Amino acid sequence: MALAEGMADMRYSRQNKILEIIGKYDVETQEMLSDLLRESGFEVTQATISRDIKDMKLVKSLTPDGTYKYVQADGAFRATSDRYIKIFRDTIQTVEHSGNILVIKTLPGCANAACEAIDSLGFDHALGTVAGDNTLFLIVDDPGNAPSLAKRFESLLE
Repeated sequence: MALAEGMADMRYSRQNKILEIIGKYDVETQEMLSDLLRESGFEVTQATISRDIKDMKLVKSLTPDGTYKYVQADGAFRATSDRYIKIFRDTIQTVEHSGNILVIKTLPGCANAACEAIDSLGFDHALGTVAGDNTLFLIVDDPGNAPSLAKRFESLLE
């Protein structure tokens, strides 16, 4: 069971990095994506890249300069949101608040993936996140909003 969870955590982290990479660069080939992932510390095979592209519903789209790059397919936003909610539910263990900071505990090595999920889902009153290994801090715009945001997170975990 722990091995399966570890593999899922690696997949979430890798797929989040893929979204970051294709948002930042015009990635034209699986080889280019693989190289950029390796530069980011992910050891991947061509088969893994192919699976991720299929799972994430990435397609090639024509750029203004006539080349093609990977993007998320139309309608993939819902799937991405569902993926982020799944990451949120699968990695977060506890949520507490103090002042205008939420302290969120995750599975080991999952704080970055949880931060990406929180940031991407765009929760109201969440200004930003900072991740360690298994803990993340979320800065809330006003201390009065922290309890309701913590409750919203807890309800998502149920």
